[in-house]
Amino acid sequence: MPRPTTTARRELGGELRRLRGERRGATVAAALGWSESKLSRIETARTGIRDADLDRLLAAYGVTGDDRVRLQDLARRGRARVWWNAYRSAVPDPYDEYVALEAEAAVLREWEAQVIPGLLQTDEYARAVIEVGADRTDPETVQRRVALRMARQAVLTREAPPRLCVVLDEAVLHRRVGGSAVMRRQLHRLHDACGRPGIEVRVLPFAAGAHAALAGSFMVFEFGVPGRSDVAHVEDATGGVFRDRPAEVQMYRRFFTDVWQRALDPVASRDLVARTGEGLD
Repeated sequence: MPRPTTTARRELGGELRRLRGERRGATVAAALGWSESKLSRIETARTGIRDADLDRLLAAYGVTGDDRVRLQDLARRGRARVWWNAYRSAVPDPYDEYVALEAEAAVLREWEAQVIPGLLQTDEYARAVIEVGADRTDPETVQRRVALRMARQAVLTREAPPRLCVVLDEAVLHRRVGGSAVMRRQLHRLHDACGRPGIEVRVLPFAAGAHAALAGSFMVFEFGVPGRSDVAHVEDATGGVFRDRPAEVQMYRRFFTDVWQRALDPVASRDLVARTGEGLD
């Protein structure tokens, strides 16, 4: 699958940093007649790069043949429009990259300690979550964020969808986001999702006690492509942090394995979701 805009740009930036090696950015930029900030913006994926500029940069690095073609392709993808482009003004940059990674991943492993995962939310539940952290005087932004979250769910019904593996803290089932009626419908939706092919949801019960993922919610994106590094996304109040160093990703994979093994099995988890929903007044 072609890599969408943000991640293609990010991968290209990483390759260009590697090719620069020990050369000082200021030296490379001066040789090309660029500002050092221009080179920095390209390498950090804050901006795309034109074909003519890339050709000059690759010539300076001595890149030829298949490597040159591959990097030119990444640059074109980095300038392309993607389906969520219309929503970009309503979300922070980290969320934009999150959507791009989600669209590409072969496997999604998510530990969630606070809310139902976005890919499994109802629109009314999503609105209740988004409104808490949004400017209530801007209903248009709220609506666009809700619409984007609903549109993201198409990834689970596309041809060759990713495998979604989720571990929910039991507290998520009891947190009445949006009130009892909204939560009841959300748990019904979650119960249905638990039975769908390619989706496995497990609940980590209160009785499990301490576990390795106490620091907070995260997602591990796995791509299953040789040479393509997996990425972990760690949630925070400003949109989240991406971790792509192999040792860091492996650490979050170990955290996920710990809660996955401690959680109820899929059948018991689905039964708990159903009972919790039925118990809402």
